Amino acid sequence: MFIHEHPYPPYLFKGVKKLIVGTLPPPRFSKGQLKERDVDFCYGSRDGQLWPILNKIFQLNLTFETTKEAIQERKQFLRTQRIGICDIVASAERQKIDASDLGMTNVQLRNIFTYLEEFPSVETLLFTGGNSKNGPEYFFRKLLKNHEVNYELVSNDVPRIHQFINPKTKKKIKTVSLTAPSGAANRAVGSLQLYKDLKDKNPNFNTFDFRVLQYKEHFL
Repeated sequence: MFIHEHPYPPYLFKGVKKLIVGTLPPPRFSKGQLKERDVDFCYGSRDGQLWPILNKIFQLNLTFETTKEAIQERKQFLRTQRIGICDIVASAERQKIDASDLGMTNVQLRNIFTYLEEFPSVETLLFTGGNSKNGPEYFFRKLLKNHEVNYELVSNDVPRIHQFINPKTKKKIKTVSLTAPSGAANRAVGSLQLYKDLKDKNPNFNTFDFRVLQYKEHFL
C-alpha cells in the first residue's frame, strides 16, 4: 500500500478571485522522482494539459522544464490573474502507483471551506474534472453535505456550473466543472456533440483545442 500525500500546499494569496481545484498530482511528485520536462509545481506533469492550455490562452511563452524559473513563471502568472490553486485531496492510499483518481482509497480531504473563510475574495471554484467518482466535484459535494450547504445547478451544459452560499461569509460562490486536462478524459470529449460539431467544421480540430475554448471562457 502506497500513501500518496499531496506534495504542495495550497497556493493562495490576498485578493485571489478564482481557485483551481483538482485532486492529486502523479505519485512521482510526492516521491521527488520527477521526469525530464516536469515542473516541480502544481499541475507540473509533462503529460498534463493545464499549463499548455493556459499557455495558449494567455500567450505566456512558459518554460516547460524542471527549473526554478519555470516555477516562478507560473506563480507570477497566477498572482497577476488572481488565480489560486487549492486541490481538495490531502492524501490517499493506493494499491497501484499511478495517477488514477479511481485508484485512491481512504481519501483525506482538505477542508476548502476553511480556505474560503480565510480568503473571502474568492468568487469561483474551477474544478479540473466533474462529478465522476473521486473527481474534485465529487469530493466537494461531500464537503457540502458535511456543512449542510445547498448546491444549486445553474447550467447543465458542459462544463456544468453550480453555485452555493458560503455558510460563514454568506457570499455566493460559483463552481465550474471543467473537462479534465488529462488524456484520460479525451474519450469523454470525443463523445460530446459540441466537439463533434466543431470537428465536422474543422477536421484539424482536436481535444486540446476543445479544452482551450472551454477554459478560455472561464479563466479570462
